Amino acid sequence: MRNDELDAELSDLGSAEEFLDYFEIDYDPKVVMVNRLHILQRFHDYLEAGTRKPGAGQSWWDFYTAELKEAYLDFVRSDALTEKVFKVFKTGQPTFVPLEEVLK
Repeated sequence: MRNDELDAELSDLGSAEEFLDYFEIDYDPKVVMVNRLHILQRFHDYLEAGTRKPGAGQSWWDFYTAELKEAYLDFVRSDALTEKVFKVFKTGQPTFVPLEEVLK
């Protein structure tokens, strides 16, 4: 399968479960339920890093499968707070909203 065909098929996928099913990756629904956006963002980050490329003789499908599986396993082995995928987790400062501000 050529990369442009694969990209076209991927554009039809919307959820983490659809991606994992498409690439035939076994997953724990409980892990995905809690981390679906983190998994997809990590997958995207891996693909956009530019340092990871398909190996010699590796198809794009196999490469994407390996990258998505690695993104999923990051959250099997760890959690969203530790992995800090999104900017909100990268600030390093706790967010505190006083009760008085909420009640205004």
